[in-house]
Amino acid sequence: MRSTMSITTAEPRTPRLRLAAVGKFTVLGIAAFFTIAPVVWTLYTALTPTDIDTQQRSLGFAAFADVFTQIPVWLYTWNSALVTLLIAAAQMLSSAMAGYVFARFEFRGKKWIFALILATMMVPMQVTIVPVFMLIRGMGLADTLLALIVPMIPTAFGTFLMRQYFMGLPDELAEAAEIDGAGPWRVFFSVYLPLAGPSLAIVGILAFNFHWNEFFRPLILTISEQNFTLPLGLVTLQGNLGTGSVATVLAGVVLSMIPAVLVFVFGQKPLREGLAAGIGK
Repeated sequence: MRSTMSITTAEPRTPRLRLAAVGKFTVLGIAAFFTIAPVVWTLYTALTPTDIDTQQRSLGFAAFADVFTQIPVWLYTWNSALVTLLIAAAQMLSSAMAGYVFARFEFRGKKWIFALILATMMVPMQVTIVPVFMLIRGMGLADTLLALIVPMIPTAFGTFLMRQYFMGLPDELAEAAEIDGAGPWRVFFSVYLPLAGPSLAIVGILAFNFHWNEFFRPLILTISEQNFTLPLGLVTLQGNLGTGSVATVLAGVVLSMIPAVLVFVFGQKPLREGLAAGIGK
């Protein structure tokens, strides 16, 4: 009797479930198409430059070779890698330390200070760029790579994320370490920091993806071409648009995409683990 009732009640829902599944996959397919199509078109155009004389496309890496001859790609890539990696490492350390303090210590004004830090997330970068520029110039760091690194060391989002993670860890870990004679710094670096790997991976990956593609701050804070990052340096290729060599410009875009794609591919597992750990807390 029970099996018969379950079968009869499940039959009317089957068409609805199938229709919902078809609709879901249709929407996802359309979204995937509009996401992937520009990337495919960019890659195709970069690999098939048009000859100006014959107006015919030819498959090859000529456009990529033109990028290396027109701009110092390796210098711009080195600048971007240095700035991005140092920012990511500094944000991971600073957010871990700040999050640990807000999660494990009690002091006067703690809630107000943390609320103020979170409030900075609502302030657009365009609003603060002029004061930051004045401070950087006052520190003598104008037109240097440090001008791009130093202002980005503190991160409100990273502090919030690490605070939430550390609040989910048991207090017994610190108590056991203190019984063994460990001080506050030893407890942090030897006990809690090694356990924060998943959340630190989120902070590092997000910082890398954001600052590798950053264009606005390098445009404002750097003047000399020797300090240009890769996104800013690629702007010098825009002269090719007037000659019809769109492939050269897009070849530079493809080159700038490679590190971000690699981080995305190899960073999916730690990113999933970090999100799962955060949800579990």
